[in-house]
Formats: sequence, C-alpha cells, structure tokens
Amino acid sequence: MDMMRDKAMRALRILQVLEPSGGGSGRHFIDLCRGLAARGHRVHAVYSPVRAEARFVEELRALGLAGVHAVAMARAPGPSDLSAWRELRAVIRAHGPFDVIHGHSSKAGALARLRLPGRHVPRVYTPHAFRTMDPELGRAGRLVYGAIESLLARAFTDRLICVSADEYAHARALGIPRRKLAVVVNGAETPPGDPQGTVRAALGIAPGALVFGFVGRLCPQKAPERLLAAFDLVAARAPEARLLMIGSGEMEAAVRRQIAGSAHAARIVLTDRFTGPEAMAAFDVLVMPSRYEAMSYVMLEAAAAGKPMVLTDVGGASTVLSDGENGVLVENDDDPRALADAMLRLADRDRLALHAAAARGRSGDYGLARMIGETEAIYRTLVA
Repeated sequence: MDMMRDKAMRALRILQVLEPSGGGSGRHFIDLCRGLAARGHRVHAVYSPVRAEARFVEELRALGLAGVHAVAMARAPGPSDLSAWRELRAVIRAHGPFDVIHGHSSKAGALARLRLPGRHVPRVYTPHAFRTMDPELGRAGRLVYGAIESLLARAFTDRLICVSADEYAHARALGIPRRKLAVVVNGAETPPGDPQGTVRAALGIAPGALVFGFVGRLCPQKAPERLLAAFDLVAARAPEARLLMIGSGEMEAAVRRQIAGSAHAARIVLTDRFTGPEAMAAFDVLVMPSRYEAMSYVMLEAAAAGKPMVLTDVGGASTVLSDGENGVLVENDDDPRALADAMLRLADRDRLALHAAAARGRSGDYGLARMIGETEAIYRTLVA
C-alpha cells in the first residue's frame, strides 16, 4: 500500500511528443508541458521541425523543460516514418526511463505508441481531431484510417484522451472500447486585455469598426475561403464591417489571391504579426468556418475572452456556444450564404451587445488548471 501511495504522489518523468508543431495542438502541447513542469514533473518534449512554426519552437525552448528534442516527422505516411521511429526510440533510451509517454496528433501518436517487447511504459494518445472526422476524406479513407486508429487504440494504447464529447462519440463509432477512453476538455488562459486597441491601431483598423476575426492555420480544415466568400456578402450590406484574419499555412497564397480579387479587399487584413490571444481583444466577433474540429483552442480562447462567436456545427462547437445565446451556430456547408446571414445577425449592434453580455458571463468555464490537473490524474492512475 505504501508503494502504491508513493507512486501516486511522486514526481513523474514524462515524455510529450508532437508532430504538427503549431496551431491549436501546438498551443495545447506547450500549455501541458508548462503546467506539468510547474507541478514538479520532469518533462521532456519531442517536436517535429518539418512543419514547426518559429514562434512555437521559441516558446517551447523557453519553458526550461528537462529536455527538448527535434525528431523529423512527416505528416503523411511514408518510408521516413521508420527513421523517425528510430530517432524517437533513441531519445527514449538516452533520456528515460519515462513513467508515461504521451503522443499528440495521429503521426506522433502512432510513433510514440509503437514499441518493442520489454518494460511496459504507459502510452497515452491525444488525437486533436481524428483524421476520420474530415468530411472530405471519403469512404475508403475513413475505413483505412478508422481501422488503423482502432487497432492502435486496442493493442498499443493505455488511454486515449478525447478533447470533447463529440470526439469521444466519434472514437466510440470507430469501435474504440470505453475502457480505453477519457475526456479532458481543452483549457485556455484568459487572453490579455487590450482596452486601448493597440492591435487595431497597429493594423490601421478604426476603433469604431465592427471587426469579425479569424485565427487559424490557412488550410482546408479551417476553410478560410468560406469566410472570405461570406465576408464579401456581409461587407456589401454592413459598411462598418472589417475582417481580421490571423494565420499562415499552405493555403496562404490562394487566400491572398482571393483577398486581392475581392471588391472589399481594403477592408480585409491577413497577418501573422500577432498570436490569437493577442489579437482576440481586437475582435468584436470570432468567426470559425471549420470543416471539422475536435475542440478548437481558438474557440476556447474566444470563450475565455467573452467574445460572441459564429461557428460551423463541428466537434466542440456546441461545448462553447449556445446557439442564439453567446453566438450563432451554422451548418457545415460550403455555401457562404448561411455563414454570411449569421454574421449579419451580429452586425446589429443591439443584438451584438446581448450576445457579448452572455459570452462574458460564460468566460470562466474553460480554465487551463483544470485541463492540466485532469491529465495529470490520468497519468497517475496509469502509473499506480
């Protein structure tokens, strides 16, 4: 009994592994590493430099963790996975033994869980949105990826952490057993206040403008082209409306071409000069037209900042948004008219004030300390 109590209370040696080093999963990774280290645990972090954002790497290295290691991991499956797995094994041998190994995202999750026979170290996996949640994947892709996820969960995973009830339901639909699953909703720090509008001033946006904001990687999942098409419809009817987009990514060139071709290009700003939390105060409304999510950090940051939202009805959206109360939920559709109509509803200043008051009333619901504590409790359960 004393030995069990010691294991349940002592500091743990934890290895965290991530492939897409940036975006929401990067935010989660850094927050988790920082929070666990602050609780006295010895944390090593492995990230992939292939898709790493410079700001993410700087922030990760500034945490003062026990170790930060770069292992090149490609997003798509391929021959390079074998060398990445060997490099990861080398990190584990050189800096272990670890009490828990936690992989984030599908690639890092697979590489961190595949292991040779020997001493058992609990493996934890957080998908940050299963690949099979992508509505454009196709039936064959869903079958293949779903089978892989189910096999890895059943044979190589001690606990799979879902970040929303929607993702949990999806995991169950893939055939992953309940005993393997846990739900830990992401947490976010309250973004810094900006009463003087420094972000707006820096970007040349008038203080009285109605600013619709977007934060995210410019990629098909986040559907920035949907938002631009909808904003063209909104701008024609709301002269005070402005669109501020924070992000970069593989679609950036296409997004900039779409902006340049817009009749309202002068009212659209796309930049990566600021982080999402820094820019949040400049928004009147957050608009996220994603095709799929598990539990978007941007939604949580907007909720923590007390911002009304317009969200597509994807994973996690109903967790932070009550339709008609602190924002508007819209169909997950490429037709921009429904998204534009929702944005125009909040362009009415009186209605916007009501939604903003409701949003501020819910701003304390998604704290970071809760997420860290619940994840730590899962680790301790597995170790004990």
